[in-house]
Amino acid sequence: MEREDYPLISVIMPAYNSEKYIGQAIESVFKQEGGFTVELIVINDASSDHTRDAVQKAAQSLEQDNSGSVGSFTLIYIENENNQGAAESRNIGIRKANGKYLAFLDADDWWSLDKLKKQVELMERTDAVLCGTGRVLMNPDGTERNKRIGIPLEITYDMLLRTNSIPCSSVLAKTQVIREFYMCHDELHEDYILWLRILQKYKRVYGINEPLLKSRLSEGGKSRNKLKSARMHYGVYRYLGYGWMKSCWYFIQYAWNGVRKYM
Repeated sequence: MEREDYPLISVIMPAYNSEKYIGQAIESVFKQEGGFTVELIVINDASSDHTRDAVQKAAQSLEQDNSGSVGSFTLIYIENENNQGAAESRNIGIRKANGKYLAFLDADDWWSLDKLKKQVELMERTDAVLCGTGRVLMNPDGTERNKRIGIPLEITYDMLLRTNSIPCSSVLAKTQVIREFYMCHDELHEDYILWLRILQKYKRVYGINEPLLKSRLSEGGKSRNKLKSARMHYGVYRYLGYGWMKSCWYFIQYAWNGVRKYM
């Protein structure tokens, strides 16, 4: 049942060569519990596969599906003429969004059906500007790796400098706050930069320590190349203006926390 007092939620989904997985991601938005009004904005970043057809197929399937739990669901499809990268593709969606709250979901990930409900309840109760969740790692074929990664209940700037504990696909945030900063630097960790800039201003964000995000370790993803990811992470510290000694100090803590996280 639709709740008139529930805010509109905009979900931003960049997609590049995502035909294999995007249907599951879209369905997990459509079936969110809570009776929300949801707009899903899919940005096809000049894919060379059949991502467009997969989105159309998913949309047609949902039109005939009466099992959706959202109160109202709209799918907005945007196609980039040229490849813009994940950061700018998300920015295109951010500029298009109409919701009070904005969520990010990559096209190869998906959500537990109660994810948005739990996050909205927390954010309405605490007036938080951003909320992330824990996650469970999934194999490329969608089977569980039996590895769950938690998230602190409260996160400060200093805590996040030591480890990026906020998965991008888990985030629900106030749209007006995201629009103060947008995303930048695809060659680094663009989402990590955004969370840090938000924390510099707002001091504290929140987490729900439940694996509400199903995080697929896709072939070729940033998280699969640990050396490249480490270089990008060090680059974030330099981008934020830290000297090489302090950057190295934070990087050592990041590396140690990374080892503990995936043990």
